[in-house]
Amino acid sequence: MLIAPSWGGMINGLLTLRGAWDKVREDPILKFMVVAVTAYGMATFEGPMLSLKNVNAIAHFTDWIVSHVHVGALGWNGFLTFGVLYWLVPKIYGTNLYSKKLANFHFWIGTLGIVFYASAMYWAGITQSLMWKEFTAEGILQYPNFLETVTQIIPMYAIRSIGGTFYLTGVIVGVYNLYKTSTQGRLIAEEPAEAPARELIEPGSAAGARHRWLEKRPVKFALVSLVVVLIGGLVELIPTFLVKSNVPTISSVKPYTPLELQGRDIYIREGCNNCHSQMIRPFRSETERYGEYSKAGEFVYDHPFLWGSKRTGPDLHREGKKYPNVWHYLHMDDPASISPGSIMPRYTWLFEQSLDISTTEAKINAMRKIGVPYPEGYETQALNDLTKQADEITKDLQKNGAPVTSDKEIIALIAYLQRLGTDIKGEITADIKTIEPKEVK
Repeated sequence: MLIAPSWGGMINGLLTLRGAWDKVREDPILKFMVVAVTAYGMATFEGPMLSLKNVNAIAHFTDWIVSHVHVGALGWNGFLTFGVLYWLVPKIYGTNLYSKKLANFHFWIGTLGIVFYASAMYWAGITQSLMWKEFTAEGILQYPNFLETVTQIIPMYAIRSIGGTFYLTGVIVGVYNLYKTSTQGRLIAEEPAEAPARELIEPGSAAGARHRWLEKRPVKFALVSLVVVLIGGLVELIPTFLVKSNVPTISSVKPYTPLELQGRDIYIREGCNNCHSQMIRPFRSETERYGEYSKAGEFVYDHPFLWGSKRTGPDLHREGKKYPNVWHYLHMDDPASISPGSIMPRYTWLFEQSLDISTTEAKINAMRKIGVPYPEGYETQALNDLTKQADEITKDLQKNGAPVTSDKEIIALIAYLQRLGTDIKGEITADIKTIEPKEVK
């Protein structure tokens, strides 16, 4: 597991400071370093743990993942960066740090920010997981309405915002402190020569000669490193492309229609995939809530895939045909009118902006180049199919009292949402071969 070298790095970092613990109380740079290395240890412990099925079943798609990521981002990357800058900038400008008090303030307000942010999201993640998986004594979901799980953790989002504000305040103070440090000194063009470092490699050896040759040529060193990394990556990736069975297919799964393809791009543009996942795991709590679990073969024409890592809203992989077109129309216009208490924002501009269909032909060609089996020459008739499907959805909406025209972006988005998960929806999928294929329109 990756935990061994990762924790080895953390322990190495902390033990490196063992001779300077008495200085940690006074030196803000060391404080940043200690918290950074500790956060690194926490993040690299959780990472391998989250790869375990039993742990992943609880934590994935919850705010636990958000907390895990931000312990690394804010604690490890953020604090390490400022610790290095507080040490480096005074040396670059040949002066002392402008204010140790401000640096200490930055440390404490930033640390508080991390604690508020991470603890709130850990708690929210546990709450989400427990509520999503809770069943009654009769064997039905205790909280079938996903919105119930959202409203319970709104206070945690408030605490998260407070933590983020604290951390951002520290960043602003830190930038100001570094700026004032730079203005009170003068940029040093060249570092004074220092005594040569002790050779770790035998000076006369071939290894020592190669090592020094690379050290003096950082650009070539970077290129050599890149080549080595690429070779390792290719060794891992090439077999997955050569083994055809690695990409399972389902005969009933077909490419998106031109209108659905446009709608998918709008879905991504508006960030819908940031709050909604599109992957139902084979757990009873998920199949009871959403329907048939997701199959790998259903995603072969998704570029990029939208499995997601966070569920602020419910999973949408089986959303297609679950509600009528007018439901989606009203939901995008005013979510709270359909789902009281919803925190989803309104997307009123989708009803005003006209769909840009000039990109349709290029999108069809691009999808074909990466393996989506659109027939040769299909791009020439794609606009006709797009118009036909848009007219059908528009007529249905108008029949139900929605004042909309077929050229608006909302029509394309509805087309995409109504397609999600319908290729095998409602079928018993133990024997996928029995499903009748559908033609691409």
